[in-house]
Amino acid sequence: MARKALKLASWTSMALAASGIYFYSNKYLDPNDFGAVRVGRAVATTAVISYDYLTSLKSVPYGSEEYLQLRSKVHLRSARRLCELCCANRGTFIKVGQHLGALDYLLPEEYTSTLKVLHSQAPQSSMQEIRQVIREDLGKEIHDLFQSFDDTPLGTASLAQVHKAVLHDGRTVAVKVQHPKVRAQSSKDILLMEISRHLGKMYSEMIFVNGFVHCDPHPGNVLVRKHPGTGKAEIVLLDHGLYQMLTEEFRLNYCHLWQSLIWTDMKRVKEYSQRLGAGDLYPLFACMLTARSWDSVNRGISQAPVTATEDLEIRNNAANYLPQISHLLNHVPRQMLLILKTNDLLRGIEAALGTRASASSFLNMSRCCIRALAEHKKKNTCSFFRRTQISFSEAFNLWQINLHELILRVKGLKLADRVLALICWLFPAPL
Repeated sequence: MARKALKLASWTSMALAASGIYFYSNKYLDPNDFGAVRVGRAVATTAVISYDYLTSLKSVPYGSEEYLQLRSKVHLRSARRLCELCCANRGTFIKVGQHLGALDYLLPEEYTSTLKVLHSQAPQSSMQEIRQVIREDLGKEIHDLFQSFDDTPLGTASLAQVHKAVLHDGRTVAVKVQHPKVRAQSSKDILLMEISRHLGKMYSEMIFVNGFVHCDPHPGNVLVRKHPGTGKAEIVLLDHGLYQMLTEEFRLNYCHLWQSLIWTDMKRVKEYSQRLGAGDLYPLFACMLTARSWDSVNRGISQAPVTATEDLEIRNNAANYLPQISHLLNHVPRQMLLILKTNDLLRGIEAALGTRASASSFLNMSRCCIRALAEHKKKNTCSFFRRTQISFSEAFNLWQINLHELILRVKGLKLADRVLALICWLFPAPL
């Protein structure tokens, strides 16, 4: 029915406003971004999109071929309107549009493919706007910061040369993580799982160990290249203008929560979710963090990857639980808002690479959590015996993870089938 499609439109449109909390709460929001004109545009765009869904799909039988084709057209029109809104309002709206464009696992393809243009072709700020930001934020004129400054706009060729100087390293080219070349070369040069694993390790170190997180990993800011010496995949991060410094209390609670989620300790999942402000909505909070259904969280998120049925359930529930999601976002710590955004962007990249929710990514997170918690315990004790005990416990826990990962790999190889095939080859059936 049209009402079901309208839920999607409402979720997407409201996300443009609701996601602004990510930036407002962390002082990355320019108050001018929500002036009367910008709000007016957002309200008008939401109204037009809602009206389009209601009227276009009203008289078409739900689930029919005609309905699906028409819904796709409405999705595309709505996505283009959202993209135009982001480009017109700029500022925070661009950031939110980039966020939505990376949610391949959650939004229809018409939305993500249309909004992906904002990853690399977002509207550029004028020199006057740049001067104003520097003057307001630093209390200086731009010429006070640079002895000499050429305000001639950079052309396309010049930008290409800048990228070449920064990324080619004289020998190797870096391409966007979602570039077709990455997938095309995955079987011979760059393995998709290797890319996903490196990205997961990098962010696990930032979040759980260092507490200093690059919070804008949309596909336009994540590049891949081959190491000139080893030929292995390397991740190149761009745009270091949006970082979050995590407090130690938050970081340690978040470590404990992920450990509980990975090892299916539901009592501690509830405890640490509530410590992070989730309250009675801790099941929803766990689902938002993992992008898994509550049933999967209870069974163990590292036990099996996302199925098509579960994926559909997640997409449907995203719209159905919008009021609860908004309530939750208003109660978690401000640090959590940018972490949730970062998780969404990373999950979108994994979905595009086809490596989403792999067991190895969760196990790598667990390794970082174990290291971070052990380091904290050792830092807070003066006893040599206690520090040695903590080190042994850390080593044992890491060994357990390695063993668990080995078991999962053996299962993935279908060892029993291979042994059976070998026996049949050694002892063929008589003719």
